[in-house]
Parts: sequence; structure tokens; C-alpha cells
Amino acid sequence: MSDLIVLTFDNVDEAGQVRESLREVEHRGNVKLNDTAVIVKDAEGKVHVHNQVSSGTKWGAVGGAVLGPLLFFIFPIAGIAVGAGVGALIGKMFGTGVDQKFVKDVSQALTPNTSAIFIIVRDGEAAQVRAAVEPYKGTVYQTTVSTELEEQLKDALKD
Repeated sequence: MSDLIVLTFDNVDEAGQVRESLREVEHRGNVKLNDTAVIVKDAEGKVHVHNQVSSGTKWGAVGGAVLGPLLFFIFPIAGIAVGAGVGALIGKMFGTGVDQKFVKDVSQALTPNTSAIFIIVRDGEAAQVRAAVEPYKGTVYQTTVSTELEEQLKDALKD
């Protein structure tokens, strides 16, 4: 089961920096992320969403890439369309991304020159997640993690 962590920051850069720190931890094999999204509200109040490719999208692309050529040999023209459709279906079935309505709600709550990060953690060591966010100063906006980890995250993000 995956856990959602949403953190907010008083500037436009830190959410992206946290994502990079978490990706480094993920590359070391200590955390597995399903999806991340960074939301930035600029000085004019315009919202910019920087979403990473979710696992569902990756699986859909892989499924479509494998099935398309196979079906092409059986049904030359229809194979490409069917492969793309099956790939999209696979992506939807495995879709684990951040709910877009929730992203919109949080985006509207941000003030100008602030940012937020949405993190969906599939698996990993709580201490590694805490260590990745510790150099940054922010607020835990919402989470589905244990109360203990939530408190650790809050302590790590304090000024």
C-alpha cells in the first residue's frame, strides 16, 4: 500500500529540491516512489505543476510498446491503434498517481511565491524519507503515513 505525503514551502524552490533529494534516496534503493508532483505558485499567482511520470504511466507505455508491434503483425493497421489503447488501459489499471482534484485544491490554497510537493511512497525506510526532507524548512500539509512518521517529518521540517 502506498502513502501520500504533501509538504508545503514558503518559497518556490524547496519543493523541487526535496523531490531531487528523494529521487537520490530512491536511486540508492532505500525508498520506492510511485509518483511525485511539484506545484509552484509564482509571484503573479500563476500555478505551475511539474509532475513526474507515475508507475501507471510507465507500465502503460511498456505494455503498449510490447503489444503494438505484436498486434501489428497480426492486424497490420489496427495493431498500432489497439496497442496504444491497451497501453492506455494498462496505465489506467496501474494508475497510482496523485489525484488531480486534490492537487487543484492544494494549488488554490498556496499563496504567491510558495510551493508544494506531493509524494506517493510505495515502500521504504521512514528514516530515509525523514533524512531527505530534514535540510528543508516546510510544513506537513497532509499525509496518510503513521502518526509517528508524521511527527518525525514535522520535526525535520521545523525552522
